[in-house]
Amino acid sequence: MKVHQQSIINLKSDLLAICVKSVDELSINHSHFELIQNCINNYFDLDYSYFLLSEEDNFISPNYQVAFGLQFNAIPCLLLEKYFEQQNIVEIPFFLKEIEEFNNLTHMVLLEGQNQYKSLLLIKESLRWKEFVHSEYFSTTLDFLANIVQMVKKSNETHLNENHYRKLYNMTDLFHSTMDINVILKNVLHTIQENFPTFHVELILSNDQDRQTTIPIKQFDYLSERPSAIDAFVSGNITTEQAIDLNCSLLNAPIKGQQAIYGILQVSAPTSYVFTHMQKEFIRMLAYASGNALENAKLYHQSHRLVSDLQLINETSHRLNMNLNMNEMLKFLQKQLLKSFQPMELCFVFLENDVCKLTDPSTDFFKTPQGLEYIEYASNHFNKSHDSMFIADFNRLVSKEVPFKSIMAIPMIVEQRIYGFSIVLHRDAYFFSFDSYKLMQSLIHHSSLAIANSMLRSQLQMMVDHDHLTKLYARSYLDHFVEKSLQNDYSGMFLLIDIDNFKRINDTYGHQVGDEVLIQIAQLLHNVIGTRGICARWGGEELSVYVPNILDDESFKLAKKVVESIPKVTNPTVTVSAGLIVWHKENRPEFKTIFLQADTALYYSKNNGKNQFCIYDESLEVTQ
Repeated sequence: MKVHQQSIINLKSDLLAICVKSVDELSINHSHFELIQNCINNYFDLDYSYFLLSEEDNFISPNYQVAFGLQFNAIPCLLLEKYFEQQNIVEIPFFLKEIEEFNNLTHMVLLEGQNQYKSLLLIKESLRWKEFVHSEYFSTTLDFLANIVQMVKKSNETHLNENHYRKLYNMTDLFHSTMDINVILKNVLHTIQENFPTFHVELILSNDQDRQTTIPIKQFDYLSERPSAIDAFVSGNITTEQAIDLNCSLLNAPIKGQQAIYGILQVSAPTSYVFTHMQKEFIRMLAYASGNALENAKLYHQSHRLVSDLQLINETSHRLNMNLNMNEMLKFLQKQLLKSFQPMELCFVFLENDVCKLTDPSTDFFKTPQGLEYIEYASNHFNKSHDSMFIADFNRLVSKEVPFKSIMAIPMIVEQRIYGFSIVLHRDAYFFSFDSYKLMQSLIHHSSLAIANSMLRSQLQMMVDHDHLTKLYARSYLDHFVEKSLQNDYSGMFLLIDIDNFKRINDTYGHQVGDEVLIQIAQLLHNVIGTRGICARWGGEELSVYVPNILDDESFKLAKKVVESIPKVTNPTVTVSAGLIVWHKENRPEFKTIFLQADTALYYSKNNGKNQFCIYDESLEVTQ
């Protein structure tokens, strides 16, 4: 009996010696609990023993990083405690024996330490153990063992907490020294993987963070995320989920700053794994530290971006108010949008009598049937609302697959009237950030007045450059065109046309019919000349045609066609007389001379029977 008592004293002494060992003293291949198990095995001739510690209403392995195996990771406390209603040592339940790690065990012992902390000792019974169970030292030794287990658990937790805080401190120190979002996220992933090497870690960030990092992350999407992840993102609290469909256990920690939540740090463990309170707290603090660092970096980049955006808006406003024409304005604005937002396709559309008119500084995609569908969608939207369009995934709004999922469409508004809009597209969903959307709004809104003024200037210039009745160019525009042609072109023709007996038409049919005749002749001139030259109203019943870079034979044929065609297209029928002058670079006429010579040839046609054209030469001067 004394020998047995001495054996128990030696056991307790050895257990205390293990208990006071620091974690740093232990071999890398052993833990406190392994040493305790080995000690118990030696004293009671046990082949095998195993501790389970209570944590979060579950009994789990002392080594939090290692699962029990592929079959399970935790056992609910209530499931096992019910076996200890009458005694604190019972046979292993049948369902535990079905698990590989426990199929050779025979008994389990309930250890109740201070503050009612509970743990379990699972053993394979031996003869010496049976003697111990029936000895007078059994109860007190179990109490002692329970307290030792509790002390070791607290010691290990303290050590782990110390390591965690040291890592958090080092990481936070790094965060305070950098504004590089890539560095921040890289260190978050590294720290988590270092502490949970067997688990999968994923960063799920909101769209605004996605554009600022090259670290592989997942895009946060309300429509596709799991409810537990959305709950963590919205509430700002850690959530856990047994994701049976993914065959894993998920922990979602919000990456939270002072102003907002920027994403989720998601840790995936084996199925049924139970995260301890200490693990949750470490992940929470890590996510919080990274959230604050991310927020500081975001604010830093945002301040720089705001300065850059203001400079961009300033530059754009300055350039657009430099008396540029409409095409120059839109090309400059196109350049700014391409540089700032990197869209794959871009267009500017003006609304004329509720009809969409695509401008030249637009990509070719918008000239295709698919591109026109985007324009039509935006046009229908702006028919109902003045609000800009910001669509992250167009696929979800239409019933078919579309080539470009990200859309921003901003209206051009002046005095509460939409006179056009701009669209940018990208193939990837969620490509444009909300900050990009706000910047594009500012750019278009600041440009709208300048573009509207340019449109008004263009309209006014068109009124000045064109005759109101015939829509032909005005005399002033013709003068400017001819003067430039005489300087730059290698040849040209000028045809001055006068309607024969036009006063008789006005006196007989009225001035309204006379106006119709002028319009009919103007339309003919447009059809005959096309884009080769210009047609102008010289004054009253006189019209003119000027074509640069033309051969003499072509000039004669063109003049003949005009004179012969006019009686066929006018109602009432009229004829015309015309004077033609042709010139070449070897003998460029003076600007005023060309009109005098054409007038001389016209006068000759009138005096020689009308309904004809005459080519100017010097002999006509003698005739006059």
